[in-house]
Amino acid sequence: MTSSSGANGAEARRPKVLIAEKVSPDGIVLLQQTLTVDERKGLSPEQLLEIIPEYEALIVRSETKVTAALLAKAVNLKVVARAGVGVDNVDVEAATKQGIIVVNSPSGNIGAAAEHTIALLLATARNIPDGCASLKAGKWERSRLVGVEVSGKTLGIIGLGKVGLKVARMANGLGMAVIALDPYASPEVAATVSATLHPALPTLLAASDFLTIHTPLIASTKGMISTAELAQMKPTARILNVARGGTIDEVALLEAIESGTIAGAGIDVFTSEPPIENGASAKLIAHPKVVVTPHLGASTVEAQENVSIDVCTQVSAILAGELPRSAVNAPLILPEEYRKLQPFVKLVEKIGSLYTQHYSSTISGKHLAFDLVYEGELANIGNTKPLFAALVKGLTEAISDTKGRDVNIVNATLIAKERGIIINEQHSREAPAHNFSSQVTLRARPARSSSQDRSAIPVANATQPETSEYIISGYCIDTQPYISRLTRFTTSFVPEGTLLICHNYDSPGKIGAVGSLLGKEGVNIGFMSVAALEATAALLSPASVVETAIDGVAKRGKEALMILGVDRVIDSGVIERLKGEEGLLAVSVVTL
Repeated sequence: MTSSSGANGAEARRPKVLIAEKVSPDGIVLLQQTLTVDERKGLSPEQLLEIIPEYEALIVRSETKVTAALLAKAVNLKVVARAGVGVDNVDVEAATKQGIIVVNSPSGNIGAAAEHTIALLLATARNIPDGCASLKAGKWERSRLVGVEVSGKTLGIIGLGKVGLKVARMANGLGMAVIALDPYASPEVAATVSATLHPALPTLLAASDFLTIHTPLIASTKGMISTAELAQMKPTARILNVARGGTIDEVALLEAIESGTIAGAGIDVFTSEPPIENGASAKLIAHPKVVVTPHLGASTVEAQENVSIDVCTQVSAILAGELPRSAVNAPLILPEEYRKLQPFVKLVEKIGSLYTQHYSSTISGKHLAFDLVYEGELANIGNTKPLFAALVKGLTEAISDTKGRDVNIVNATLIAKERGIIINEQHSREAPAHNFSSQVTLRARPARSSSQDRSAIPVANATQPETSEYIISGYCIDTQPYISRLTRFTTSFVPEGTLLICHNYDSPGKIGAVGSLLGKEGVNIGFMSVAALEATAALLSPASVVETAIDGVAKRGKEALMILGVDRVIDSGVIERLKGEEGLLAVSVVTL
């Protein structure tokens, strides 16, 4: 076991990462910069189950099984990283329910997998392994080992994704004609690699001299090549699999080769790894017409380094609170979108928490819906799921128990449904006010119609005019979020730390009186922002300018908010004094 940490006393507070399988040294060094790293390879399932509660991240390859039972024990786990493409060994559904992000490295071993496919193609065509073994055994069997050329032959590709496209380009260089089957590939994409798309599997099988599969193992692809499909192929055809064991029915493949239905196969992946003795995989491995390798598709120095650094970078970023970019249980986030969204994720979470803490004490009903409105450049981003998740987290974190689960991009929709939170995302075409490049606005409104129970509407204070919605707006300058509006008041303050929000009628000496009282209580004020009544609200609301009695004398003044950044939480006794002695209409304490 290797354990690493920093040189000072802060290492105990670092998130812990468990590396259960081989990761490159450079990847480990990257993790060690901010995390405590434990390398513990060769753990039994029971050992892993015992220690997993200690860790915030788990890094595996293909051998470690990340089951629902294991995830249930992983009470602190934030992310599971698979150093490779597939996640067949991870229970993604169970991870999603617990808000655990599952990431992989979808591009780190593309080149290696494509090259290995071509290597198997040539090895099966020219009998290279058999020739090597024969010569080493002291034989000289040129006539027995006559092969076939691949130039001028047709390569059929099932799955024209990143690896499939790479294989197609390499096959072009060998002079092969390329045909493909992929319901999600466009003719334009296929044309870039000179591939012709086929509408159905039977026509592809009949036309292929070599067939290679590059699909994930899911319900629809499991056993997709079986007896009926193999019977449609040429007797001279050869089949390749460097993708996932199980996509080809191994029993059917063995029978097809032995009966002469097809000429041979090149297999790198198996249904059971390592193969079970006397099973179909073991019999295929022993067959003279099958070229086999022990799952070496990604086993190059370069690919191992690429996937290690990729997943380690993602683990570090996720544990630092950043967005995942290759999560298999969350929407894909493009790098450009990621850069734009990152500061607004923090802003929207703060907006949600500010709403809950500032308004919830005055809300008499729960029948609310929230509109999350994006304006400016933000409105042009298609994937705003991270902002949705941030709002759910902000709204719920201060008041509700999420049963130990983090609220994040993975499970936000599920938690919102469980909590009965209705959120409507809106992309506004209107330019944001005050020349901000982007702005976010949260509107809380009654989910019921106006003819129904008005108790569902949050009422901020009986002295205020009744309102049908509560609004918080914000923007970002570089990476710093700001709040610009609280319902009828315009403002500008950084939503951080402990805030004292005072609702009052603007009158001379009010700020000084509040500051004096807090000073007497030993409360230090870090900053103060006065939020004026929005111009349109003042014009439309006669009640916003009122007469109130101060020391028995009628005074006339406008409503205002004071937002004070203070160094500690204010106790209820001080709040009551602020409302009693200083005549504040409402006071709330918010911790962000």
